[in-house]
Amino acid sequence: MATYRSFAEQSIHYFTRPHEAMPAGPVESPAAWRGSEIAQDTSWRFDWTPEQTGEISRALDHARALGKPTGELAREDFPLPGLKNTIDGWRDELASGRGFVLIKGLPIERFSEEDIERFFWCFGLHLGQPGGQNPQGHLLGHVRDTGARATDEFVRLYQTTAQIEYHCDAADVVGLLCMQRAKTGGKSRIVSSVSVYNELCKQRPDLAARLFEPLSLDIRDAKADAPVRFMPVQPSCYSDGELRTFYHSDYFRSVQRHDDAPRHSELERDLLDTYEAIALTPGMYLDLELEPGDIQLVSNHTVLHARTEYEEWPEPERRRHLLRLWLSLER
Repeated sequence: MATYRSFAEQSIHYFTRPHEAMPAGPVESPAAWRGSEIAQDTSWRFDWTPEQTGEISRALDHARALGKPTGELAREDFPLPGLKNTIDGWRDELASGRGFVLIKGLPIERFSEEDIERFFWCFGLHLGQPGGQNPQGHLLGHVRDTGARATDEFVRLYQTTAQIEYHCDAADVVGLLCMQRAKTGGKSRIVSSVSVYNELCKQRPDLAARLFEPLSLDIRDAKADAPVRFMPVQPSCYSDGELRTFYHSDYFRSVQRHDDAPRHSELERDLLDTYEAIALTPGMYLDLELEPGDIQLVSNHTVLHARTEYEEWPEPERRRHLLRLWLSLER
């Protein structure tokens, strides 16, 4: 039995969101937070204890001795009995709480890069089910500048130093483990998509209603002659009191590069502009400065994430480097 899902399987799982009807008004939810308020409440921040890092070290020794490639390791190959209740709590927070968790202080200086990859993969197995991050099936992404040009329409922006606008990934949860931070910039910015929706309802209920109808999404790395270069996606779905939103600023906008894609109406352009202006309002979002060893976990259903532009160190060994993991959670 595979320990992970393919990119297609994970995407289908993520986009299979129940929908009944647009909510009658603002949505009440633990995920409806504001950055200015939550910055004063650090209950979303956790620090590894010496006992927990000791258990991780023992699990690494066990997994390493098995001699398996990282992608073939299963949950039982990386035993974490003492962390079970803690990990269960993080999973609940992502699925039905605030929608994000920050875990600080993994002593990565003690481990090789191969061991850090092994840990992060197996940590994901305890939290959910990892999945492919692109059609090529990459399972553990390395987020760093490759020297690619941000203006290249086929380049993924995480491979550059450019600012990345608000978006969601096609997985229930995205995890980032910081290996090296940038010289300056590169902050992780998150905002509650539930709070953005609630504010949009107050300001422009006509635009809020448009979120429950499909918008065309650009398939960024699809070539000009690819059979599928864009697809319809309903940004928001609402069922049983839960609002789940997929939003991708760059790809909702760049779809207009395809001559046969539907042209944005004035209402749709207004929606994109207003939605993002709300999400960028000071006090609405939270900026996180990830340090080496920090792990950020974010729900792609209730939180949008972005990244500020950054400047690299001149020394190659000091350049910004994060590991990325996409996870599906059982519902």
